[in-house]
Amino acid sequence: MSNKDTSNTLHPKVADARCQMESGKLNRREFVRFAALLGVGAGAAYAMAGLPNPAVAQDAANLPFPADDPDAKAGGILKVAMQVQKIDDPATFSWTQASNQARHMLEHLAMTGPDNVTRPMLAERWEASDDLKTWTFYLRKGVKWHNGDDFTTEDVKFNFERWTDPDLGSSNVGLSSISAMVEEVDGKKRLIDGAIEVVDDHTIRFHLAKPVLSFPEDMYNYPTAIVHRGFRAPLDDSPNGTGAYRIAENVVGDRCILKRVTEADGQPFEYWGGKVYLDEIHYYNFDADNQLTAFAGQSVDAIYDFGVEQMELAKAIDGQIISARTAQSLCCRMRVDAEPFTDVRVRKAIAMAVDNSLIKPLVYPEGGDVGENYHVAPVHPDYQALPPISRDVEGAKALLAEAGYPDGLEVTIDVGNTDGPWHQTVAEAMRDQLKDAGITLNINVIPASKYWEIWTQTPFGATAWTHRPLGTMVMSLGYRTGVPWNESGFSSAEFDAALDEAEATLDVEARKPLLAKASKILQDSGVVVLPIWRPIYCMASNSVHGYPAHPTQYHQFNKVWMG
Repeated sequence: MSNKDTSNTLHPKVADARCQMESGKLNRREFVRFAALLGVGAGAAYAMAGLPNPAVAQDAANLPFPADDPDAKAGGILKVAMQVQKIDDPATFSWTQASNQARHMLEHLAMTGPDNVTRPMLAERWEASDDLKTWTFYLRKGVKWHNGDDFTTEDVKFNFERWTDPDLGSSNVGLSSISAMVEEVDGKKRLIDGAIEVVDDHTIRFHLAKPVLSFPEDMYNYPTAIVHRGFRAPLDDSPNGTGAYRIAENVVGDRCILKRVTEADGQPFEYWGGKVYLDEIHYYNFDADNQLTAFAGQSVDAIYDFGVEQMELAKAIDGQIISARTAQSLCCRMRVDAEPFTDVRVRKAIAMAVDNSLIKPLVYPEGGDVGENYHVAPVHPDYQALPPISRDVEGAKALLAEAGYPDGLEVTIDVGNTDGPWHQTVAEAMRDQLKDAGITLNINVIPASKYWEIWTQTPFGATAWTHRPLGTMVMSLGYRTGVPWNESGFSSAEFDAALDEAEATLDVEARKPLLAKASKILQDSGVVVLPIWRPIYCMASNSVHGYPAHPTQYHQFNKVWMG
């Protein structure tokens, strides 16, 4: 079954999903998402579900971008306030902001839109085997790199081999699809022989050791941007991509300038993705707490983010406030290999002494959801609520006494305020609650850039995690044994097995309890206090049209125009 041609035989799991939808076990929007993942064109999937297709490009062109606005005007420079970061190696990006700087130059095999539906990008279509262990991707023909080379399967193979190189340390090996292509050899995860099969210049096949449903969705994770097969870091020295723009200048902490590509190796450059309207995209460095001020002063046309504490100011400024419910969160997590957190009783006592329901209204009185100390959010389609957790101060004291701390405990949490001062507000609320259990929580506030240097090593840290479309994706990235972004060092064979089973299950209703099993294991481990799922807020001037509202805050400005 191809993503483009629905006349072929449907993947059997699409037929299963359709039956589930028709019987009421699967809602129509979830059917669209699953059908698109398994090769049905997005427009056809919407039609099968009886839903109107949102404003995306014509299915005939099989493009993932919004449809052209008939009133759109070409030209202009879009100026955006956002932190401007180092962009050395896309495979090791840790921040969404860095990926946004590169996103219009380096592209992905697939693209997940604001509607949570994944569409082909550099891939034209894909197929999955019945058992979801073999995925075949068909690449677009005619895509050119900025240096004039053709985009081929050799580029894709090169990237997958880089991502799975243990010496690189890419977080991509934590993705469900990539983790199913590696094995542990001499204590290091390495690519399994035969996992990648180059069929021809535009066809590549991946052989997985276990079933994975989310392969296409994984391909829009921000460190999966495709670089040229000759890439050598840093990216600043190799500004070569397939996108409509090229990074002309990147000054960390100051500005990142992207300009339309008009020529490739001396020949006119024709972008594969259709019309784009902006001449240039400029990012100017502003921290989270002063982006709105820059917007109010008309220094920029749009901003990456503003905090809830600035909402009244935003409402007083002329412009468009854009918001989205998300699975973005603050994980206050403890490393299981650092004292005193090696003792599960200490970790559980800390979690037990905190009432998450009292923290959310202090930080986000409007919007957001209360966290439950596991990394699956109510907005995730595979979310299933566990029995409610409640604060138990006396129980926390008893656990501390058992662990050898009858007179209380003093610990320090590192906070970088990487998404704004609300991180510190959360930590302060935890500090005030933990006092009742005899736990003294010291708050060490450090610069955002410094926090990201130590976020995986600090014994106790408050780390911002961005939205992912599936709970299985973020659980695999953050908590699977041995993956690079497992910042707590958590390791559980039972958790890994439960997650494997959830990742292989199409039926959402059947998958929910499987993922809930993994969630309960994580919750019981006391590894993380996850008090809140936050909404996001950004802003654009009224002269900016088509500015996207993406829950992951990914910038895709292909159809944005000024006027």
